[in-house]
Amino acid sequence: MATVNTYITYNGNCEEAFLFYKSVFGGEFSYFGRFKDMPMQEGKTCPPGDAEKIMHVSLPISKETAIMGSDSFESFGAKTVYGNNFSLSIEAESKEEADKLYNALSAGGKVGMPMEDAFWGGYFGTFTDKFGVNWMVNFEKNQGE
Repeated sequence: MATVNTYITYNGNCEEAFLFYKSVFGGEFSYFGRFKDMPMQEGKTCPPGDAEKIMHVSLPISKETAIMGSDSFESFGAKTVYGNNFSLSIEAESKEEADKLYNALSAGGKVGMPMEDAFWGGYFGTFTDKFGVNWMVNFEKNQGE
């Protein structure tokens, strides 16, 4: 069965926030990446002002739960709007489960990114459901299908 975690988007202070959360919850980041580490597509480059911002961070806070986050990537049109900066992030157990959940939950909503292979090795997509809730669906292919 899939697990669901909270994903928070920040306006440039994601690293500060997650260092604080780490000081409260303890543990280690399971992933910590900056926009400069992301491969650029379609001839675009990462603007120097965004290079050190957080692309993705994950902090496990229990065996089943993690809090995840990133800074908004304003150079590519993404802007943080507080109050709408949370997503529910589903980690599926298979590609088939990821597709099933994505297709069912996104019905009548707005697709952000269709399910596709991602540069980190996952199978990933985003959408806003018909009730205005933001979702992310991911399957880590290296876990086996």
